[in-house]
Amino acid sequence: MHSEPAPPVSTRDTWGKDPPPSDEIQFLAGPASRGSELLRAVRIFREIVRGFRALHFVGPCVTVFGSARFAEDHPHYELAREMGRRIARRGFTVLTGGGPGIMEAANRGAKDVGGRSVGANIVLPKEQRENGYLDRFVTFRYFFVRKLMLVKYSYAFVVMPGGFGTLDELFEAATLIQTGKVRDFPVILMGTEYWRPLLDLLANMAEQGTIDRADLELLTVTDSPEEAMAVLEVTSVVRFGLKPATARQAHARRWLFERPLGG
Repeated sequence: MHSEPAPPVSTRDTWGKDPPPSDEIQFLAGPASRGSELLRAVRIFREIVRGFRALHFVGPCVTVFGSARFAEDHPHYELAREMGRRIARRGFTVLTGGGPGIMEAANRGAKDVGGRSVGANIVLPKEQRENGYLDRFVTFRYFFVRKLMLVKYSYAFVVMPGGFGTLDELFEAATLIQTGKVRDFPVILMGTEYWRPLLDLLANMAEQGTIDRADLELLTVTDSPEEAMAVLEVTSVVRFGLKPATARQAHARRWLFERPLGG
């Protein structure tokens, strides 16, 4: 007797039902009329400008990437929270995707020590609400605009365990550094056991010649918040001459409806 194979496990109940047709789906579905494409370009431009206005005065940031699926009692959540504390104590603004899980943990850690905490949220089929530990957040419709903001205002990237979205963000940052679009920015992977299979894949890629062996040095892998902060100190604070100051915020122009982070 042959048993029927078990049906695949679905995450639809967790992450929302199939999305209805939307502007984003139509955008990627191929050419539309010239008028529609022009209107869409205007909407994208407005979203970019809105992100620039919201984040221009938040101070030097460290972006923390990671899964939305880890609960408060998970060790990865506590590690991200501790990193948020340490990043904020050093004078950086903690920038995340603004949602739950690892993002919430890092933002929460920043608020634990009175630091600055910002989120770049995203509209999803099942709405991803911003977490409750943000001094400021801005919600985007387009993933590529959101990723632009998460990279543009950051001087370092801390990558906690995560899924497709985290890998997308990790390799976006690594590709920009590899190709010289941004320079000398540290990418710190937290969780050596979690990332070991990926590191094995990268080592094989270097062996096959699809990346350079020097590219492997773009990533620091550790379980230690102390080691992560030491890397951050050398590669961001010293190299860029950063100071835990927010002088730019004083130049926000009220007549342009600009707000400093505490405003």
